[in-house]
Amino acid sequence: MGQYRFNLPDLGEGIVESEIAALHIKVGDHVKEDQPLIDMMTDKATVEIPCPVDGKVLSISGNIGEMVAVGQALVIFEVEGQGNEVAQNNSVEKQETEIIPVKEKSSPKMPSAKIPSSPKPAPVAMPVMSSSSRSFGDKPMASPALRRRALEANIDLSLVPSHDPAGRITHQDLDDFIASGGRISQPKAKKRTAIEEIPVIGIRRKIAERMELSKRSIPHYSYVEEVDVTEVEKLRVFLNNNRTDAQPKLSILPFIMMATLKGMEKFPECNAHYDPEHSLIRRFSAVHIGIATQTPNGLMVPIVNHAEVRDIWDMATEMQRVTEAGRTGKASREELSGSTVSITSLGKTGGIVTTPVINYPEVCIIGVNKIVPRPMVMNGTDIQIRQMMNLSSSFDHRVVDGYVAAELIQYIKGLLEQPATLFM
Repeated sequence: MGQYRFNLPDLGEGIVESEIAALHIKVGDHVKEDQPLIDMMTDKATVEIPCPVDGKVLSISGNIGEMVAVGQALVIFEVEGQGNEVAQNNSVEKQETEIIPVKEKSSPKMPSAKIPSSPKPAPVAMPVMSSSSRSFGDKPMASPALRRRALEANIDLSLVPSHDPAGRITHQDLDDFIASGGRISQPKAKKRTAIEEIPVIGIRRKIAERMELSKRSIPHYSYVEEVDVTEVEKLRVFLNNNRTDAQPKLSILPFIMMATLKGMEKFPECNAHYDPEHSLIRRFSAVHIGIATQTPNGLMVPIVNHAEVRDIWDMATEMQRVTEAGRTGKASREELSGSTVSITSLGKTGGIVTTPVINYPEVCIIGVNKIVPRPMVMNGTDIQIRQMMNLSSSFDHRVVDGYVAAELIQYIKGLLEQPATLFM
């Protein structure tokens, strides 16, 4: 038998270390080649590492949440044959040594001291039981008939003082309690003192690191504008009623994505990354739209790549595909990296105003709030109920001036309020 040392492979993108996100094996397991071994988390995605050999697991280099460097031993297996390294003989040869028994030294016999017997305690009178000496919830001693009587009167027997030396409650005790205006039973809320400590590992750690990096390094500038989406909602309903079976059902998001695409083409300074280390702005001709998605493991941003070549139906189809992959943990590294602008929406729980955090190293994020019907003045005098929605967006003020940010949102507003222009 030999040992096979399996080192953490290079996961790409210049990654030098990765976090153990899940362990599918444990020490002592017999494993087969290609079965799931360990899930490693990078800055972009979770990568499932398959088992390289058949063998027995001898050791694992860390636990869930711990970091492992590329090239460091990840798992050591016991395999048939020599393996890829000479097995270290950790057994210790037994040395034949003569065991010489040590004679116990006998202690001088001490005279035994006679322990005087303790005097018998004097009889003590049993204290009279009172309601204060019985905590709430303790079961008091009482006959079934008395318990039934207290239950019908909605009285907590633990509050009734007893005059019996043994603490038993009598009918007379209950009569005295009622006559004195005793309290009706009221359950008391118990104070909570438990503290749960939850390790910040896996995706939650990555989210925390990314949010901290974004807020610490990017001077955020937020801009909020209301948008009348009545007409685009009518168009959405019309398109859904006339779609083919192969076409997805449209939400408001694909229309906002189309408007964002046109906005990035008109204001390319917002479709960019900022590299502070090299004082460099990278403007992109392609528009890769990240869609902030809540998953069971936390917030992820799957990407609709090359929005500039997609129509409204293709945009919706790809958005549904990548967001579902993100929710189920099946999104690839390519589907989670490389966005040039992001959209975040909480749907019906979107509130009136939000202050979205920029997805570093992007310089712009479009926040979508909920749609609410509101009375609006039209043409100066006419009051109509319109479908209104706010766009709450944030910008990197190092790259995008406030005036440019306002112009972008006003341009997107115009496209959504006149939805025919989205397709022109």
